[in-house]
Amino acid sequence: MIQAPATPPSRRRLHDREILALAVPAFGALVAEPLFVMVDSAIVGHLGTPQLAGLAIAAALLTTAVSVFVFLAYATTAAVARRVGAGDLTAAIRQGVDGIWLAILLGLVVIALAFPLAPWLVEVFGASDTAAPYATTYLRISSLGIPAMLVVMAATGVLRGLQNTRTPLYVAIGGFAANAALNAGLVYGAGLGIAGSAWGTVIAQIGMAAAYLVVVIRGARRHGASLRPDAAGIKASARAGVPLLVRTLSLRAVLLIATAVAARLGDTDIAAHQILLSLWSLMAFALDAIAIAGQAIIGRYLGAGDTKGAREACRRMVQWGIASGVVFGVLIVLARPLFVPLFTSDQSVQDTLLPALLVVALTQPVAGVVFVLDGVLMGAGDGAYLAWAMLVTLAVFAPVALLVPVLGGGLTTLWCAMALMMLVRMATLWLRTRSGSWMVTGATR
Repeated sequence: MIQAPATPPSRRRLHDREILALAVPAFGALVAEPLFVMVDSAIVGHLGTPQLAGLAIAAALLTTAVSVFVFLAYATTAAVARRVGAGDLTAAIRQGVDGIWLAILLGLVVIALAFPLAPWLVEVFGASDTAAPYATTYLRISSLGIPAMLVVMAATGVLRGLQNTRTPLYVAIGGFAANAALNAGLVYGAGLGIAGSAWGTVIAQIGMAAAYLVVVIRGARRHGASLRPDAAGIKASARAGVPLLVRTLSLRAVLLIATAVAARLGDTDIAAHQILLSLWSLMAFALDAIAIAGQAIIGRYLGAGDTKGAREACRRMVQWGIASGVVFGVLIVLARPLFVPLFTSDQSVQDTLLPALLVVALTQPVAGVVFVLDGVLMGAGDGAYLAWAMLVTLAVFAPVALLVPVLGGGLTTLWCAMALMMLVRMATLWLRTRSGSWMVTGATR
C-alpha cells in the first residue's frame, strides 16, 4: 500500500494499542446513535400505525439533514489533531471552538428553514393524509434540537482530535438512557403522544450538547483558549468542510440511486435491498471506528512532522481494515441462517436476498480498506481529493446502476454495481496514499 520499510514488532504493538484505544470507544458511540431512532420507534409504535409512519418520515428527513453536516466532526478532528501533534493545545482547542460556533450557526439556519417548511417537506416525501400531521409535528419539534445535534458533532470532533474517544462514548450512553426515559415519560406518563417523543429526544440532545460544552469550556480555560466567536476561524472551518460536504453528498447520492433502482425492480427486491442496506450500514459502523482512529492518529503524526509514523500507522490500519473485513464477511456467510429469518419470513424475499448477501460478504475486505483510507486522508486534511474521488466514483456508479433494470438485471446485479463502486473508491484512495502527496506536515495543512 505505502512504500516503507517493514515496521518493527514493537512499533506495530504501539500502533495496535493506539488504534484499539481510539477505535473501541468510537465504535460504542457510533452504535449508540442509531439506538435513538430505535427507541423512538418502539415507543411511538404502540401509539398506532399512523404515528409510526409519521415518525418514519420525519426521522428520514432529520437524518438526511443532519448527515449532510457530518463534516463538522471529520474536519474538526483532523484540524485539532494536527495542532495536538504540533504541541499547541491552545490552538487545538481554539480550532475546535470555531467548529462549534459554525455548528451553532448552521443549526439556526436549518431551524429557520425546517420549521416553516415542515408540512411541505412531509408532503413531498409522500406522507399519507393520516400520517402527515404526525410527521409534521415530530419534524417541527425535533428541528429545534438540530443545533444541539450539530454541536455534538463538532464537539465530538474536538475530543477525537484530542485523542479522546471515551468521553463521546459516555455521553452517547447517557444520551441514550435519557432519551429512553424521557420518551416513555412524556409519551405515556404526560400523555403527549408523538409530540412527547420529539420533545424527549430534543431534551436529550440538548443535554448531550451541554455535557460536551462543559468538557470543551474546561479545556479552553485550562489552556487559555478564547471561547468567543472568531469570524476568520469560523470561515476557515467552513472552507475546510466544503470538500467533505461534497464527498458526503456524493455518497448519499450513490445510496439514493441504489434504493431508487431497487424500488423499480419490484416490492420483493426493494424489501431485500432494505435488509442488505441495514446490514451493510451495521458493518460500516464497525469499520468506521477504525477510520475515526485513523483521523485522530494521522492528524497527530502529521502535525508533529512525523511522516514515518504516519506511514507506519496507515499501513497498520489498512491491515486492521482488511482483517476486520474478512472476519465480517465470514460472519455474514455463517450467520445468514440465523439473522435472515429475523428480518423477513417471506420466502421470496429470502431467496432474492441470499445471492446478493454473498456479494456483500465478499466486498467486506474491500470496504475495510476503503473506510480506513478514507479516515487516513481525512486525518491528513486531504478533503479536496476525497471530494473529487467520490465524484468520480458517483460518475462510474450511476450509469451502471441505472442500466440494471434496463438490461433485465436483478438485486444481485445491483449489488455487484455497489461492489464496483467500492472497488473504484478503493482504487482512487489507494493511488492517493501510494503517492504520498497527502503527507503535508505542520500544524495546518
